[in-house]
Amino acid sequence: MNTEFDEIRPYHDEELPQVFKELIADPAFRQVVGAVMPGIPFEAIAQQMRACQTKFAFQKAFCYGILKKLVKETTNGVTLDWTELADKSKAYTYISNHRDIILDSGFLSILLVDEGGDTVEIAIGDNLLIYPWIKKLVRINKSFIVQRGLPMRQMLESSARMSRYMHYTIGEKQQSIWIAQREGRAKDSDDRTQDSVLKMLAIGGEGDIIDRLMQMSIAPLSISYEYDPCDFLKAMEFQLKRDNPDYKKTTADDLNNMQTGLMGYKGRVHFHIAPCINGLLAKLDRTLPKQELYATVSAIIDKEIHRGYRLYPGNYVAADLLAGEQTFASHYTDEEKQQFTAYLDKQLSRIPLPNKDEDFLREKMLQMYANPLKNHLTATRNEQE
Repeated sequence: MNTEFDEIRPYHDEELPQVFKELIADPAFRQVVGAVMPGIPFEAIAQQMRACQTKFAFQKAFCYGILKKLVKETTNGVTLDWTELADKSKAYTYISNHRDIILDSGFLSILLVDEGGDTVEIAIGDNLLIYPWIKKLVRINKSFIVQRGLPMRQMLESSARMSRYMHYTIGEKQQSIWIAQREGRAKDSDDRTQDSVLKMLAIGGEGDIIDRLMQMSIAPLSISYEYDPCDFLKAMEFQLKRDNPDYKKTTADDLNNMQTGLMGYKGRVHFHIAPCINGLLAKLDRTLPKQELYATVSAIIDKEIHRGYRLYPGNYVAADLLAGEQTFASHYTDEEKQQFTAYLDKQLSRIPLPNKDEDFLREKMLQMYANPLKNHLTATRNEQE
């Protein structure tokens, strides 16, 4: 058995009994389970955990139900369009815009399971694994660990190992992967793929850069939220960084973001999977300088993600309010405009800053909702020319 990936990979199924034993004995884990599943005796949950012989069985027994409950309580429905994906039985690397720390991959997995497919393996930054029980839980839930904050040399070694692991997962295990197009979420929803993500993917594998990226079977994924529960927190962060360039989020801030994203109202949520980009990669000039090549591939992924957005009335209202025009007035009713502006006011009122810059914060929130429309129009306009 390959031991190279032991530090970062999800648990093997045969390791689960020991991990379950450790979790069941962890008081912090017991406390969280009590809050998430009130009214159910912990021993009954522990017994159900011990009965799970595979990671997928655990996901079906616990995660699937919790996610379905979140869909029901915090959204107006979560939908998937993957009609453009020719061979749905293959393993893909789903590279997506990043809307929610937990739910991007969580919602994708339940949508794929509902279509008769498998859950995805998930790239998750170790900065989010603040407690030992979280690290164990995500590895049961098919996550592999992205190590962050290492010295440069160790960072390069860690990236190389992760790349080899992802190539092994797609090529040998035939298991799909979800990874965000960038480290951290785009605070203004101007979603762009970081070249560094592609450079990491191209370390593993065989052949030149194009060959290595094609071995990953990249399928761009667009995630569209009607409402982003964390919009006011992101706006607040913009002001905090403007007023203090050295501002850094704390662990408590990360936890608050995770909780707000999970429990906050999202309206309609849509996932769109574009075709695998291998056909487009095969047409590229392999003699291009590396930097240009990565920038070109990033642009291909961005265009597919932008093309796949589902747009809601709020996106059009935000664009018109930002520009002070009525360009998109045919895309929303007066009532929808009132609903969206009332929503914005409510979210702005949740920002607890003493020196609150209302105009700045409002503009930042409008940009978050207008940028997907702007990028979608650019991506589809180029298509039509």
